Amino acid sequence: MDRRAIFAFIGIYFFAASAAFVFGGNDEINVQTVIDQPVSYIVQGGSLDEVIAAVQSVGGEITHELGIIDAVAATLSKDDVALLEQHGDLQITPDGAVEVAGKPGGGGKPDGGDKTGDPSTDYPNLTSATALHAEGITGSGVTIAVLDSGSMSHVSLNKTPKGVWRFLSQYDAITDEVIAQINMDHLGTKRGGTGIITDDAAGHGTHVQSVIVSSATGSTGFYNGIAPYANLVSVKAFDANGQGTYADVIRGIDWIVANQDYLGIDILNLSLSASPQSHYWDDPLNKAVMRAWDAGIVVVASAGNTGPDPMTIGVPGNVPYVITVGAMTDNYTPGVDNDDVLASFSAAGPTVEGFVKPEVVAPGGHIVGLMNNNTSIAVAHPEYHDGGAYFTMSGTSQSASVVSGIAALILEAEPNLTPDQVKCKIMSAARPAVKADGSLAYSVFQQGAGMVDAYDAVHGNNYDCANNGMDISADLAGTVHYGGRANVDENGNYYIMDLEGYLWTNGELQNDGYLWTNGYLWTNGYLWTNAYLWTDGSVGTDGYLWTNGYLWTNGYLWTNGYLWTNGFVGNATTETMSVNTWVDQE
Repeated sequence: MDRRAIFAFIGIYFFAASAAFVFGGNDEINVQTVIDQPVSYIVQGGSLDEVIAAVQSVGGEITHELGIIDAVAATLSKDDVALLEQHGDLQITPDGAVEVAGKPGGGGKPDGGDKTGDPSTDYPNLTSATALHAEGITGSGVTIAVLDSGSMSHVSLNKTPKGVWRFLSQYDAITDEVIAQINMDHLGTKRGGTGIITDDAAGHGTHVQSVIVSSATGSTGFYNGIAPYANLVSVKAFDANGQGTYADVIRGIDWIVANQDYLGIDILNLSLSASPQSHYWDDPLNKAVMRAWDAGIVVVASAGNTGPDPMTIGVPGNVPYVITVGAMTDNYTPGVDNDDVLASFSAAGPTVEGFVKPEVVAPGGHIVGLMNNNTSIAVAHPEYHDGGAYFTMSGTSQSASVVSGIAALILEAEPNLTPDQVKCKIMSAARPAVKADGSLAYSVFQQGAGMVDAYDAVHGNNYDCANNGMDISADLAGTVHYGGRANVDENGNYYIMDLEGYLWTNGELQNDGYLWTNGYLWTNGYLWTNAYLWTDGSVGTDGYLWTNGYLWTNGYLWTNGYLWTNGFVGNATTETMSVNTWVDQE
């Protein structure tokens, strides 16, 4: 690999759960690491065996074997790190904290909720998933893995609408053990469900799963989940306080890829996000995500809740290959089309490497889903719990969950599609928000291709519009890296090279409501999804030089905070990080 520098960065803080909350408020988090005491690092190398031998040779304590990225997590002293630096071919990064947490606000209790009944949800209708349900397309035969805070035992998650057991497994990446797993010989039957236990003390994972697969029906008679017949795998990487580590999350992805064939895992939902601290190809979590995509798993990631300003897409949503999802809201009027808006918290692109993100937006405002009332989130904010089993929250966590469900509907209809083809179908069916004159109401850097439409995504016939010109295997090998078509001019306007009509001057977010149209004519299609080769992995005096002659002056013109000349940003002592700015529900 061309960037094997030793990174001396302490305190990467991840904030998963783009669901618009944070336990304990919006204060900045100060991270102080005592550098003369052992701390946890992720050590990567040419092979797992090589890394294990190197860490053991200096006396480090290995806590996680992360074969998916040829790495281990290990407790190392500063002297251990100094010795490992002598190897020269190892990449060392601190094992930062990852958070899943919540602070909902506004919106009140789920509409129609009570202690005995199921409230109706609007997002299946908003995305036309209910029209597919009427045709018998419900996600049957497709398996979705949700990496989050775990899952509570509930009939709407455990079983399909016909009572067939579909909760396949729950793996605890923190303790490295399978909590419960059905006998796969019983898949598709009503047997094999014993042993599933409630294990989501935070509550976020259950809510995310509910949006994707809930088999409950509300007063309208429609299913509450986007893919109510899909199979479910739960991977727990966050504790009761919504906290985890890089190592736990990566180990969870490792387990998912290792069990992909046995459990039939097709889709991975990652409702988590944090500020990038390196180029996409250097981040160890991003590498694991890319491995999953390369293995044939469709990865759906939240954009993050740090919008609406540009360049706020988080990790791992900044991975160019995956489907990154922003959030829109129906303004509490699901039956009215012309007052829908982009959620103000939804993170916007471009990424540091110039890629347009998010790919699409989906419902993410005041989303109703399952959650026990004794979870950390519900106890802290009982005003958003209906007193029974339902909780309301907003965020790009929820919008990503909607798209994971849509991906399941697509794969039921066409099981042999590649992740790139699924991404293309979702993008090509999306409907951008437009003004009365037909012009875009929001930039592609804010809404991507637009609002998802499940029905058109399933029945569409466009398969070749995503990730063109990129070789993910070569990217992982470090022989090539890629940049997107986004740039910014001297006036601070963002645009896409070689395309007209996509200039974006960052300003106030449009909030007076627009129609989502399926009649918009994209100039040159989705050419912005194509990529350029990155000629080297470093920053020269003239910025970033692309192979086709594009010369970025001063590093994209957005070098402030993004000039990474030696891997991760930071220093060897302390690093002050700021949590996502969580917003009230919209």
